[in-house]
Amino acid sequence: MTDSPLVADLYDCSDPDQRTAGLDAAVAAIAAGSLVLLPTDTVYGVAADAFTASAVTGLLAAKNRGRAMPVPVLIGEASTLAGLVVNLPPVAQRLAQEFWPGGLTLVLEHAPSLAWDLGDAEGTVAVRLPDDDVARDLLRRTGPLAVSSANRSGRPAATTAQEAVEQLGPHAAVVLDGGPRAGTGASTIVDCTGPVPRVLRVGAIPVDRLRAVATDITD
Repeated sequence: MTDSPLVADLYDCSDPDQRTAGLDAAVAAIAAGSLVLLPTDTVYGVAADAFTASAVTGLLAAKNRGRAMPVPVLIGEASTLAGLVVNLPPVAQRLAQEFWPGGLTLVLEHAPSLAWDLGDAEGTVAVRLPDDDVARDLLRRTGPLAVSSANRSGRPAATTAQEAVEQLGPHAAVVLDGGPRAGTGASTIVDCTGPVPRVLRVGAIPVDRLRAVATDITD
């Protein structure tokens, strides 16, 4: 990442030609270590190559956020998860099968061979498969991306591309406009690194729905 502000190119993804051009531009931007603003199934996100430390550092700086809150990773296919983690507990598999794509983030031990630095994660990674076609199309082409909500720390999450641009536009190279987001709130986070799954944050998926799949889950 460079320190100078970038002039982001915005693409209206409701137009098929602009969507194709926007995805091409976003793939190139991610490969260059730049940031991309994109829609997810809840709010707009800011994305960086998960395996480029300088890009993740740039993402944290853009949000004015420290390393104490590691950046989650979004994936484009559920099958990608197995290649990112040390082991995939059966409970995590069941939760993923039930709630992906959607508002569930799973915390697992990441494979030590992965060359990434997402913050002070202490050997774990928070992974989600979003329920958004534009985001997933991009993720299928780039591979896993470090993605956080497209807002400055402490400010409301962006539910439109314009709101994302107003907060983080100078730091991004490409903006993918997928229309207004529902703003249904953050994902539910479940820690699957211990013997019993534990809810770290209640969000889009309530605990009772989780317990229908994992009866021993704690909160």
